[in-house]
Amino acid sequence: MRVVLSGASGLIGGMLRPFLIEHGHDVHVLVRRDPRPDAQEVFWDPGAGKIDAQALEGAEAVIHLSGQNVAVRWTSQRKQELIDSRVQSTRLLSETLARLSSRPKVLIAASAIGFYGERGDEIVTEDSPAGAGFFPDLCQAWEAASHPARDAGIRVVNFRIGVVLSAKGGALGKMLTPFRLGLGGRIGSGRQYLSWIASDDLLAAMYLCLTDDRFTGPVNAVGPAPATQKEFARTLARVLRRPAIFPLPAFMVRLLFGEMGRTLLLGSTRILPARLAEHNFRFKHTILEDALRFELQVTK
Repeated sequence: MRVVLSGASGLIGGMLRPFLIEHGHDVHVLVRRDPRPDAQEVFWDPGAGKIDAQALEGAEAVIHLSGQNVAVRWTSQRKQELIDSRVQSTRLLSETLARLSSRPKVLIAASAIGFYGERGDEIVTEDSPAGAGFFPDLCQAWEAASHPARDAGIRVVNFRIGVVLSAKGGALGKMLTPFRLGLGGRIGSGRQYLSWIASDDLLAAMYLCLTDDRFTGPVNAVGPAPATQKEFARTLARVLRRPAIFPLPAFMVRLLFGEMGRTLLLGSTRILPARLAEHNFRFKHTILEDALRFELQVTK
């Protein structure tokens, strides 16, 4: 297929692009600078509402992953940047795709498990309602921005991504240095659930949604075995052969990170991938320790 990809320079996009190429697909990348003549690049500027619509004609699939990093303190300015980078870009892309004379068959639009908000020990699936607060509200608006493409007959998948286990970056990448120094530990009480997915399972799940017409609407991109934060910290420390004796108290999280810390670090999301399970997706990594050892290339 001819696939158009946004967010190719991010953690997931950086893994997905070579994955798609290895599977024989022709990948074109959305860029905010002048496209290079010798590269498969398509210009867009979401902030200015500009995109080269002609270059999108004939694309069979679009994967939209771009957006500002959420894991920083949420000031009023940062919140607006998060909204703009997700909602505006998704709306621009969806409306443009809807107007094409040769529309793509599918749009995979990134979302996040932050859609569900704080849920404690509750088991959550795609049928569960949205939570309350800034991040759930953002995710709802983010997904709603893809409706113009859906209304035009394009199959839209809202890919709600959990904590991706990758040594290249993301949450795990930020944890590695303190844990390797023996300075890691649980965050807050440690009882909050963390819904994770191995990076290769994420790519495989996204590829299935790309190629299987049965997938539409929300899909939870998480593994089948969410862990508590305490379990996660202990497991990572064991894999790295380090102690996990330096907890980060909840009051310090609130002091250092504010609303972002309360939401992303202290919030509990016990989410299951019901849609993937319904269509018999086979995870390679269902055990946290095995997934971490595979990703970090550490043997027992």
